[in-house]
Amino acid sequence: MNTLKRTLLICLLSLPLFALLGCSSPPKNDYDLDYNFSPLKTFSQVEPAQTTDPLSAARIQQSIAAALIAQGFIQQDEAADFLVTYGFRVDDKPKDSGFSIGLGAGSWGSSSGASIGTSVDVPVGSDTAKIQTIQIDVLDPQTQKLIWRGSDKFTFDDGGEEKAQETNATVSKILALFPPQKKP
Repeated sequence: MNTLKRTLLICLLSLPLFALLGCSSPPKNDYDLDYNFSPLKTFSQVEPAQTTDPLSAARIQQSIAAALIAQGFIQQDEAADFLVTYGFRVDDKPKDSGFSIGLGAGSWGSSSGASIGTSVDVPVGSDTAKIQTIQIDVLDPQTQKLIWRGSDKFTFDDGGEEKAQETNATVSKILALFPPQKKP
């Protein structure tokens, strides 16, 4: 296979990978630029108001504690250096149509060729997916002011183990941005 054909094949095969990587967005965060995060060592969780989904609330709360403890913070109920609370919501999103285009190229001996194909997915079951957005807030315990906020979302069809794993992964991604690292 000559160099041009090999380059074309690599480009065609790389397109789906780049498309998938482009679909995922990193968590978002914002923080008080004047706040000194360096002395923070201990945290306490503040439970939000009543929720209609206590299973998700408990998962998020457990994931927050686990992620912060994994980063070296210590959970304590009184006199904590910072407070952590959260909110979440679930929205319905129409599922993708399932229409796709495939590209291919190959060679055999002295012959080569390229092809394009399409497919249409026929949806079975629900035509909507659920998107859970999680927002985590860090507050100064003295002033009760917001000093850091992070958020991210994930898509799910059903609850259970898969949703619990996605919740844990999403909370971990959000809190990986805390405390913020000031750029030199």
